[in-house]
Amino acid sequence: MVTPPTIAVAFESPAMLADAVALAAELALPLVTEQSLVPAIYWLFLTGERLELRKRGAGAPGPVYVDFTAGVADYRRRFGGGRQQPLARAAGLKGVAAPAVVDPTAGLGHDAFVLACLGCQVRLIERSPVIAALLRDGLQRAAQDPDIGKMVIERLSLHHGNGQDYLQGLDESQWPDVIYLDPMYPHRRKAALASKEMRLLRALAGDDCDAPELLAVALTRARRRVVVKRPRLAPVLSGPAPDAQIIMPNTRFDLYLRHP
Repeated sequence: MVTPPTIAVAFESPAMLADAVALAAELALPLVTEQSLVPAIYWLFLTGERLELRKRGAGAPGPVYVDFTAGVADYRRRFGGGRQQPLARAAGLKGVAAPAVVDPTAGLGHDAFVLACLGCQVRLIERSPVIAALLRDGLQRAAQDPDIGKMVIERLSLHHGNGQDYLQGLDESQWPDVIYLDPMYPHRRKAALASKEMRLLRALAGDDCDAPELLAVALTRARRRVVVKRPRLAPVLSGPAPDAQIIMPNTRFDLYLRHP
């Protein structure tokens, strides 16, 4: 069990005080002010542009935030390979089909955004309140972008909660075509140093040790298929064997096809 890191809400300028107070109250986190210098390993920091997660101290990596309008997300949207890329094939995108997708392990929403760009309606479920706050901020800013705003509003929705509980609570009429799982893979000491995003996500949420249970529930709620993203050499999740796999140099998609 990972001990949750100490997190506090901080802000850049006095004009952001009201928003910072509201965010701290929502997440039940302490607020850093000039009068209250809360010792914390991480700051959930409100800037004039966005919400950032910052690790403090010497040698800390740069901030983590969600931005669907630039950087990697924008590159994948423009040059990711469209419906021929492995993610699209794993989700079963063929022709003009645009399946409804639930992502109960949303994280920072990278793959969900790609699927939405390819036409899917995607419901993102994130159980870490801090990660959900970062994701919500990124979606809100993306919704104002002239190029992708309309698509983001129409195709991406966020729910903060436990993925298993969310899936179990769905009425049959709400079952998605595809359930996409990208559980946090257990850390290995000899593994290459993970990205700063992955390190901070792991510190906040820990490993997804309940991934096999989530898969079991997903198999009862997906109309067409369940997709599990894994490191290429990782074992499959406990449970039934996948029906097919799509293997890339570093990553693998395990496909569980649902038969009527």
